[in-house]
Amino acid sequence: MPSITGYLSRYFSHEKPKPPPITTGTASALLVIYTLVYVLPFYLSSTTRPSRTLSRDAPSVIRARITSVTLTCVFCSVSTFVILTSQGHATRPDALRSMGYWPVGLAEAARSLLLTAILFVGPLYETFIVHGAWRDWLSLQPVSELFNEWTTWRNIVAGPFTEEVLFRSASVPLMLLAQTSVTKTIFLSPVIFGLAHLHHFYEFRLSHPQVPVSVSVLRSLVQLTYTSLFGAYATFLFLRTGSLLAIFVVHAFCNCMGFPRFWGRVEPLNENEDSKSKPSIMWSVIYYVLLFVGAGLWWKNLGPLTQSANELVPVKI
Repeated sequence: MPSITGYLSRYFSHEKPKPPPITTGTASALLVIYTLVYVLPFYLSSTTRPSRTLSRDAPSVIRARITSVTLTCVFCSVSTFVILTSQGHATRPDALRSMGYWPVGLAEAARSLLLTAILFVGPLYETFIVHGAWRDWLSLQPVSELFNEWTTWRNIVAGPFTEEVLFRSASVPLMLLAQTSVTKTIFLSPVIFGLAHLHHFYEFRLSHPQVPVSVSVLRSLVQLTYTSLFGAYATFLFLRTGSLLAIFVVHAFCNCMGFPRFWGRVEPLNENEDSKSKPSIMWSVIYYVLLFVGAGLWWKNLGPLTQSANELVPVKI
């Protein structure tokens, strides 16, 4: 029985490839539909729809939205699985493999996390050394927050997992089935992933009506840019490792770290914590040096740390 890997092997070989089962346009349209199915339910119910009196960070809203996106992920994943296995396009095991469920990829997840931590070595230095977060980890405070605060659970677990299930596991295999080029797969699907976050513009306007519209638009454009860039990185990792677990842990880690600092002085959160010492310029010097060193080491190890026998397609680096 034909398989996705079979289609891909012919696609990347010198043999004349057969017409793909679906087109890139069809795959992209399905991704847009998946995105709408993911976002629109938020605004169809008063339980999940934010307003001036109900924040998106309210526990009741978070719980209802997690339920909604979980059902969405199940629906979209089943849809992709049916498309992949219909008319003999792929066997069931091959479909599960292309969706990143099996093999789980524990080693791939560890290497992908290490690679991303190298890129964030500067922010890690600021967080753990300058801001003293290592003390919180000794008392396992972040773990306690994860299981006791709904916003933390959403940002670190529910959000990253459901987004990767939908925008990588359920979406990328459709691009592969359409025999879309690697470049388009890496950079086209993440744009749709980025667009899925634009609804935050409306929610931000509700909660911050005093902020000028121009500032709100700029905020959304910046968010679209970095979510699209992260989406491209996550798609690259998914193609290289074939592991849903790998991209989930990387996404969760990036949400923990937030957007890296590219300007400003690095200082302790509480300048009066030690009255005998003043914030040193060396904090900032070390940070920005590590920022560049981390970027260089990340690029150098991009190939070796993402190499896997479970790769979905050959990706040249």
